[in-house]
Amino acid sequence: MKIIVAPDKFKGSLSAKEVAGAVIKGLREVFPDVEIDSIPMADGGEGTVDAIAAATGGRKITRDVTGPLGQSVAAKFTIFTGPDGEKTAAIEMAAASGISLVVGKNHPLEATTYGTGQLISAALDRKCRRLIVGLGGSATTDGGCGMAQALGASFTDTHGRPLKLGGGALSQLRELSLDKIDARLGEIEISAACDVDNRLYGKGGAALEYAPQKGATPAQAQILDAGLRRLSKTIKKCLGRDVHNIPGAGAAGGLGAGLVAFTAAKLSLGVDIVSETVELSRRMSGADLVITGEGRLDKQTFRGKAPYGVARIAKALDIPTVAIVGSIGAGTVEMQKHGILAAIPICTRPMTGAEAQEEAVKLVTAAANRALNIFLAGRRAGHN
Repeated sequence: MKIIVAPDKFKGSLSAKEVAGAVIKGLREVFPDVEIDSIPMADGGEGTVDAIAAATGGRKITRDVTGPLGQSVAAKFTIFTGPDGEKTAAIEMAAASGISLVVGKNHPLEATTYGTGQLISAALDRKCRRLIVGLGGSATTDGGCGMAQALGASFTDTHGRPLKLGGGALSQLRELSLDKIDARLGEIEISAACDVDNRLYGKGGAALEYAPQKGATPAQAQILDAGLRRLSKTIKKCLGRDVHNIPGAGAAGGLGAGLVAFTAAKLSLGVDIVSETVELSRRMSGADLVITGEGRLDKQTFRGKAPYGVARIAKALDIPTVAIVGSIGAGTVEMQKHGILAAIPICTRPMTGAEAQEEAVKLVTAAANRALNIFLAGRRAGHN
């Protein structure tokens, strides 16, 4: 029997690699000689670089860059040889511009993606021909303008002065120019890995939907939304590109739109990009069972999260998928339609979130044990 173990992280508790290790332990308790291929997954958010590095043997590089609030941070990215043979870099914007880098209170009007642009420049310096940028976990809502400024783009305000960093300044944007942007961007392919499909501004957009999660007050969210609206109009006026309604334009505080407008990147579901990079379909071939998972399975899962992408590939190969999850929320009634045969919660008794996090490894191991026993029982019943 061959089993694919391809979970995402349990946010705040276990990395994808740690989840996979706990699952494998539980599987071997039931079937010591089972063949297992461990493929920790990600969907473009935090953990993407680690997942790709683990699957490809990529080399991690550290670069000091400007953090979201102007502080210096040490950000890591990985370089590897892609399936197409091209030298490729995988970057997480969260490593340079993420909310996890904010110590204390965030300042959402000032937070910038400048450091993400510096990471892209570092990848260009290393002669990479393809670039994957993971969009998730951001502290920013600047539409990717900081990223573009780091790469040489210019933005001017209504007084003709250079635009300040941060999304709060976008309402003063008047002109933008890519005349001095790094010419090497035109020589590479950039894929932006999204885990959401939100548009740039308005209801459901980057600011009104996500800025409050980054510390913005309702008034600040309105300021940021107005700024992204102005940015969209300025991009159309100066560059002739309409980015507002592109699915994923609002990812990472509008960085999705910025990457499309300023670097000609292509936006795709992050799990699809990661799946292709780690050659998930090829590695699944001939498997009897796929086990995926994440911290919470809910309606958001089926908008492009890792378990959705894993199960979709398994379904196409006619392989059953079981998800091991921290909890189950609303919107999972039709999970079988998406290829997930069953969801196994790790908690079997009442406990607090803190207790579940503390016992996460043991709980995941036990859930994997139960999952394989249920699968084997069903297989035996089907043969009788």
